[in-house]
Amino acid sequence: MIFARPALLLVALLGLAALLWLYRVAQRRRNAQALVYSNLAFALDALRPSRWPAAVLLGTYAAGAAALLLALAGPHFFMRVPARDGTVVICIDTSGSMRARDVEPSRSEAANAAARTFIDSVPEGTRIGIVSFSSVANVIQAPTSDLDTVREALDRVPPPEGGTAIGDALALAAKQLPPKGHRIIVLLTDGVNNLGRDPVSVAQEVALQGIHIETVGVGSSDSGQLIPGTDELADLDADTLRTIAHLGHGRYAEARDAATLQDDFRNIAFGTVWEQKPVDGSFPFALAGGTLLVITFLVGLATGRFP
Repeated sequence: MIFARPALLLVALLGLAALLWLYRVAQRRRNAQALVYSNLAFALDALRPSRWPAAVLLGTYAAGAAALLLALAGPHFFMRVPARDGTVVICIDTSGSMRARDVEPSRSEAANAAARTFIDSVPEGTRIGIVSFSSVANVIQAPTSDLDTVREALDRVPPPEGGTAIGDALALAAKQLPPKGHRIIVLLTDGVNNLGRDPVSVAQEVALQGIHIETVGVGSSDSGQLIPGTDELADLDADTLRTIAHLGHGRYAEARDAATLQDDFRNIAFGTVWEQKPVDGSFPFALAGGTLLVITFLVGLATGRFP
């Protein structure tokens, strides 16, 4: 929580302290006057009962006063709100290496499930597109705010086969994005580029357009597993993916299992197309404070007790 007028916060705290001090002084004077009675035992007995109702009323009175005073300081809370101008293109690697099963049931199937998690985690109104890439890059779905259409498009992502053209995928994804707004490319791959344009050079060009790039590495470079149907080891070029994310002012995440992969995609959604914005809390504080003071007054009036 932050305060728009922090100087008034200090004034509010001093004011509350002054109110409590004045109450304490008044209470002492009241007790001193009560002891004027000739029957001291009777007076003490009369003063002893029902201290807790007065304490409760004092507590609610102090809380109400504190809330009103805090409202003057302009409290603001940070809340997660949707970025209404968010557009995301998910680049899904469909090269032959995505058949590897170091991530169960396979890198490819885990990637598809993670993409669905991302779609489920974004707010309504977010525009999402899908680009698949292997030896070449293809637009599976142009960015749309119809998230059901995007989910259906995932079924059209081709099975893993061929080489890996990461740079071509980044360039094609950037072309699908609007000229302004929150624009994000989420790259999901094992990161071993072997065809097309240099992905690092393309990432530099994309970043100059104000587009953020988030990268997720699928699998590991030390699994020792072969790509099914080949004698090639399932690898992961984490260094290249870190460099791409750094150039695109994004983050790199590495997922060695399906659950972590889905968590990574959910976190990317919350960190990109959702925003943390300050929301003015002055009115709720003032309303709560006023309500407490009115309740305190009415209860005191009904019971004949006041703090």
